[in-house]
Amino acid sequence: MPNVVKIGLIQASHHLDGNESVAAHKKESIEKHLKLVKKAKEKGVQMVCLQEIFYGPYFCAEQNPKWYDAAEEIPDGPTTKLFQQLAKELEIVLVLPIYEKVGIGTYYNTAAVIDADGKYLGKYRKQHIPHARVGNDGHGFWEKFYFKPGNLGYPVFDTAFGKVGVYICYDRHFPEGARLLGLKGAEIVFNPSATVAGLSEYLWKLEQPAHAVANGYYLGAINRVGTESPWSMGEFYGQSYLVDPRGSFVAIGSRDKDEVVIGEMDKKLIREVRDIWQFYRDRRPETYGEMTSLLP
Repeated sequence: MPNVVKIGLIQASHHLDGNESVAAHKKESIEKHLKLVKKAKEKGVQMVCLQEIFYGPYFCAEQNPKWYDAAEEIPDGPTTKLFQQLAKELEIVLVLPIYEKVGIGTYYNTAAVIDADGKYLGKYRKQHIPHARVGNDGHGFWEKFYFKPGNLGYPVFDTAFGKVGVYICYDRHFPEGARLLGLKGAEIVFNPSATVAGLSEYLWKLEQPAHAVANGYYLGAINRVGTESPWSMGEFYGQSYLVDPRGSFVAIGSRDKDEVVIGEMDKKLIREVRDIWQFYRDRRPETYGEMTSLLP
């Protein structure tokens, strides 16, 4: 397993109007992202993460049962199968954020993890689901209409190029899961997101570098770009980035362009930083019991 791994973070716009069919949205987005993943491979990338629910608009801007039709089973759905074939062909690790369907009427915001041989390794389900993120204009993201909170814990996946953890969008505001991913051995954590300018933009480059430092791993943060009609909820401001265990930005994307943001993960640096700071050695878990109580 190599010590230096090239990471690719894919940020993209979505221009098809939300009133179009679910099938049309998925077709356009999947075609775009297949090209971007292949472009990443051409640049030598070994691990790729796509943005939150990559194959359409971020439909949580409205409450419409139409979008339940976008959900697929994982790993048996067509999108996971398609990208398993692609991962095998390109010999890359893929983190694939998908709207997941389980049985009849149960849905999760999920990311599948696919190894470089095309093998499906497992999935992470978004844990923290806000009731509604409402702006000053009264519009918001109605996530609890679409997603049940995750129930698979905080798994870490042992891939051909390193140990991978996943956090999804709103999860990034909660340090507890970020710590658990580190304790389970994650060398890199990916956070695919859909977040617009406004209330939390200033936190975008603050919270996740802090997670990387506190836990001694790399973190890849991915955000969409542009605006999505007909909702015009605000600007998805891009600026996807890779940050190292020192909190230094390795690579950062533009605010408004479709692109593959590329940076290198150096596993020797992970060991070096952990040896210097020794946060895991100096933890006091026996003093943290109150964290599992309903306080205040």
